[in-house]
Amino acid sequence: MKAIAEAPSKVIITGEHFVVHGAWALAAAIPRTVTVEVEEHQSFAVRSGLHRDSRHPALRPLGEVVEAMAREYSFSPKVRVSVRSNVPGGAGLGSSASTMVALASALSRLHSLGLGVGEIVRQSMVGEAGVHGRPSGIDPTVCALGGVVMFRPGSRPRRVKLEGRRSLLVSFSGKTRGTKGQINRVLEFKERYPALFSGLVESASAVSEMAAGRLARNDMRSLGKLLSFSHAVLSNLGVSDETLDRLVDASISLGSYGAKLTGAGGGGSVISVAPEGKQKRISSGLNARGYETFRAEIPVRGVRSWQEP
Repeated sequence: MKAIAEAPSKVIITGEHFVVHGAWALAAAIPRTVTVEVEEHQSFAVRSGLHRDSRHPALRPLGEVVEAMAREYSFSPKVRVSVRSNVPGGAGLGSSASTMVALASALSRLHSLGLGVGEIVRQSMVGEAGVHGRPSGIDPTVCALGGVVMFRPGSRPRRVKLEGRRSLLVSFSGKTRGTKGQINRVLEFKERYPALFSGLVESASAVSEMAAGRLARNDMRSLGKLLSFSHAVLSNLGVSDETLDRLVDASISLGSYGAKLTGAGGGGSVISVAPEGKQKRISSGLNARGYETFRAEIPVRGVRSWQEP
């Protein structure tokens, strides 16, 4: 018997980096997924499309989640984990969080633990800490819950209800990045300008609240302006780079209402809001410039799991 879980990836619409320091952030699950299968085995082993050796350092956080859950719930950590993903790693789309959430959910299903979303997020954070160092928890929360979520550390996540569907364009810059270095860059800014940074954290919360309202009302033009403003702030904070700035500029020049980096920055992806009639043309234009772009319809469901013989 094996258990299978599938979790969506995510984009942060507003508030990244500041959320680590107590700001509200707005994020959404998107329909790029990671699927994890687990089954009992003679030892711990991982099969992944990226890394064949279970001892590869990139796979260590998976083992840490398995070991932590095995200790807490008294089951054997001897399992084989198989990972399939259509989420590009290092693209700022939460590939690691999606993987950890799917793993925790699959283990819960395999051992009939019946863990709820909160417990799945808690267990996945063990692996996220190994990947990112000081995660806020926003990525696994969104991947587990699905939908559109307002998130702040220490507060209950707030769902943003949408009447109907919304669309975002997601463009991968082609440049991967690591989250830890970007987080440290923000910490340096905070230490250098503590009062200014405190004001930016409060402003980020206000922008996230406004963005949630615009998204709920389907005022995508105003949402786009908030995205561009947020990108300018993040760029001045030092977490953007020339590649991302050019991608944002290209998105707007092709007709998007606005665009910004999503996630840690320093590479990764950009999200943009485009008029309904121009989405295909803008997407084609960005692809022609070498930026892999896809349309992400939201909301989408969170993690789900099942068993198979």
